[in-house]
Amino acid sequence: MKIVISGVGEMGSHLARMLSGNGHEITVIDSDQKLLNEVDNLADLITVEGDTTAFAVLRRAGVRRCDLFIAVNHDENQNILAAIMAKQLGAKKSIARIDNNEYLEPNNKEMFIDMGIDYLFYPERVAAKEVTHLLGHTTTTDYVDFSGGLLSLVVFRLEPTSPLIGRKLMDLAADGSISEFRAVAISRGSQTIIPRGQDEFFEGDVVYIIARKDVVKSVSELSGQKSVEVKNLMILGGSRIGVSVASELQEEMNIKMVEYNGEKAYRLAERLDKTLIIHEDGRKLDAMLEEGLSSMDAFLAVTGRSETNILAAMQAKRMGVKKVIAEVENLNYISLAESVGIDTIINKKRVTASNIFRFTMSTDVQAIRCLTGSEAEVLEFIVKPNSPATKAMIKDLRLPQDVIIGGIVRGDKVFIAVGDTTMQAYDRVVVFSMPDSIAKIGEYFN
Repeated sequence: MKIVISGVGEMGSHLARMLSGNGHEITVIDSDQKLLNEVDNLADLITVEGDTTAFAVLRRAGVRRCDLFIAVNHDENQNILAAIMAKQLGAKKSIARIDNNEYLEPNNKEMFIDMGIDYLFYPERVAAKEVTHLLGHTTTTDYVDFSGGLLSLVVFRLEPTSPLIGRKLMDLAADGSISEFRAVAISRGSQTIIPRGQDEFFEGDVVYIIARKDVVKSVSELSGQKSVEVKNLMILGGSRIGVSVASELQEEMNIKMVEYNGEKAYRLAERLDKTLIIHEDGRKLDAMLEEGLSSMDAFLAVTGRSETNILAAMQAKRMGVKKVIAEVENLNYISLAESVGIDTIINKKRVTASNIFRFTMSTDVQAIRCLTGSEAEVLEFIVKPNSPATKAMIKDLRLPQDVIIGGIVRGDKVFIAVGDTTMQAYDRVVVFSMPDSIAKIGEYFN
């Protein structure tokens, strides 16, 4: 697939690196030659210097022949204009990053579609939805619904009290648990393991489990942690994510938002009428303790600095806060953040990658999730009639070693996949895969 990326900031360069590793022909456009040189050293791609809203520059980038145009500049107006121009010049699909919730309202989205933009995405809004979802599942580090919630991906770290520690995957099959859920991956240190029967669970492992809707609560308890009802939440940083979370939850719980900038704090106080806005430096532990940090059920750090978020989240964890979530945009810091005990990492680059990656797949992909803290992705496919997946049992499909099928939804029936399971046309299938095999899996369902 020929893909043109407009804008080579952190998000654009991340997308370029990720997509170039999957056999696509990538061209990136930016007016900053220094940024182009940096991304050119990291990935195999073509660079074009110039204004992303200039016809001559777009033509030079080969937009007329491109299959997918992605606008991820910092300026949303520039993204919208570039995406419209690219579609008019001949791009088959054109998508743009925005920073305005109003644009996503159904009537407004239709206007953008009429102008030629196939898809608008707002990373901060998606990240905020993830946070509000996770605050309802406090024992998990990540939680994703598939097939309308009939199947869920539950991710948690094994605490010393977890009943899974010391057990092998084959033990779960022996006691019948495998019919209710399936462990599809284990993250141990920097290694992601696709587990087989002999693999054993250890304290500190991050376990990825596909489970039926009705057993999610009991599966979550396997972490060894107790679920906490979040009544008191502290948010560090009046960012778009923080404001969105507070707006969504301020009717349901007591929320304190700490903002360093005095002028911004004043504006937030006018906007969030049921959230207590505190003008304070969140890096000062004494000040945070005075504001009741140690009595919080959950803590969310979403300032613009990954370092600040990590340090503040560490403080909150040490003070006994049960659920701690931090936004970490520097990908190099993610493993560090997880190693110091932060429960959940939010990363807008991964959120964006999950939104965009499905546009590069030739198969009918209903959903895709790039997982923070793991190299792997979870995808939901719809099985096409007469596809290879319908011809044999799972154990005879010769799937790549780093691919595992977790569950299948057929109408209103849910099956946890095992070796003898067979798939039928129009089944919705949740698949866990390492990056190198993503392109290959599609062939099984197409």
